[in-house]
Amino acid sequence: MAQKSFLIVEDDIESCKILNIVLADYDLTVVHTLANAQPHFQTRQFDIYMLDNWLPDGSGIDLCREIRSKRPDTPIIFASAAAHNESIQEATSAGATRYVVKPYDPFELHEIVKDLLQKTTL
Repeated sequence: MAQKSFLIVEDDIESCKILNIVLADYDLTVVHTLANAQPHFQTRQFDIYMLDNWLPDGSGIDLCREIRSKRPDTPIIFASAAAHNESIQEATSAGATRYVVKPYDPFELHEIVKDLLQKTTL
């Protein structure tokens, strides 16, 4: 069975290092800005996405909307330190499938990813 492909857009380098370890079962593409995410998103279809909200060149909300418009059924995990209801509502309205608040348990995130990918293959 082929590895599931995963685009992670996260500007925190330490978080990326942890994600590379915890999500090593997946074909990971990790970028740190919206500009770096665009070529990957435009030329490849991923099985799952993980987006940060506050990026150096904009908001993950915009990319979430763009992904959702082109890939309506692909899971999108939104990860942010913003734990207030307004931020969560904005992300889910933009199309996020799940919202995790930083700092999150990386192993719990791994279980969320497995669950979301299992649901898309049913």
